[in-house]
Amino acid sequence: MKTSEGKKLAIVTGGASGIGLAITEKFSRNNITTIVIGRDNKKLRSSALKFGKSCKTIQYDLNDLAGIPKLIEDISHQFGHIDILVNNAGINLKKDFTEVTDAEFQQIILTNVSSVFAISREVSKKMILKNDGTIINISSMASQYGLPKVIAYTASKSAIEGMTRAMAVELSPKGIRVNCIAPGFIATDMSAKALDNDKERKQKVLSRTPMGLLGETSDIGDAALFLALDSAKFITGVILPVDGGNSIGF
Repeated sequence: MKTSEGKKLAIVTGGASGIGLAITEKFSRNNITTIVIGRDNKKLRSSALKFGKSCKTIQYDLNDLAGIPKLIEDISHQFGHIDILVNNAGINLKKDFTEVTDAEFQQIILTNVSSVFAISREVSKKMILKNDGTIINISSMASQYGLPKVIAYTASKSAIEGMTRAMAVELSPKGIRVNCIAPGFIATDMSAKALDNDKERKQKVLSRTPMGLLGETSDIGDAALFLALDSAKFITGVILPVDGGNSIGF
């Protein structure tokens, strides 16, 4: 089933900035009506203006887990179906392991894991009814190998990869493909904060990346579009590194 205009419908969480914005742009430019869910109303308005009718926005804090069922019910009622879900929204915390508080750790898990579980559960219920759909999770190089000072983020993204496999095994027989993109070091505002003030860390990143440079957000957008469409119809349960070879670099 498609929208009245014959388009597929995608939800992209955190789709108004960084990697999420690149995915929103790629979807919108390829005839996919894209609903962006985010907290920053200014960024949401900017996305709506940039992409026009192909982009709808909803201001919502996904940390409000109790409200997610109604959020998805409202979207489904308004548009009739949900074809694609991209779980991109996430936060990071750079801090020495021994200095991370219980509250800080739990906040990362709430945003990066619990909300992904809750929205995926509700969207899956709708997709199962039509025996069709695709879910794309976003993990990180932090789940591929050990990185210092990001213990909570690492735990959250490792959980996402495990959830991807478990979801794929359970949902694929019901027509729902579930995959995950593991971005390498991508040139975004978030990575700039982490790397530009730490030249040693940045050099280490580049030296172990065989292609020798940071990726672009559009690289992740291209991967998401591929996984979302029939070009990947026989692919499920995959963790796809888009990293210039960083995860296998020496």
